[in-house]
Amino acid sequence: MINIFKRSPDKYEGVPGINIYLLRLMFILMVVFLGKDSWTHIFTFKGSWDPVNAMVWCIWASYSVLAILGIIHPLKMLPVVMLEIFYKVLWLIMVAYPLWKSNKLIGSTAESMTNAFLWVLLPIVAMPWRYFFRTYILPAKKKNSVA
Repeated sequence: MINIFKRSPDKYEGVPGINIYLLRLMFILMVVFLGKDSWTHIFTFKGSWDPVNAMVWCIWASYSVLAILGIIHPLKMLPVVMLEIFYKVLWLIMVAYPLWKSNKLIGSTAESMTNAFLWVLLPIVAMPWRYFFRTYILPAKKKNSVA
């Protein structure tokens, strides 16, 4: 069995342990809540699917499966975390903010999704930003070896 709580200073490439634990917590919450909601909806749905609605549920179900890998290998799954941060923040800016600004958010169909998407603060806090930029945005240049 894999011991996900084993301490190893080199294992996480300088990422503080708190970030690793927060990432794992986020992935566990994703498996439990998103997985339960999405897979229950998919397996109990009656009728024919609207293609766009089906795509949304399939994406969320896929996130819950990928989150299992994130519990075991949190740093390898950071691109999934970044995608989650990006799409939720973008949606909050494009959809929720204009509704909130015009006092139309409360009671709208977007209210419950806004409440769920505000939890995007957890992945923002959990993200080891320095490691993410060092690894995915500004990778070290490889030296050319001259023979």
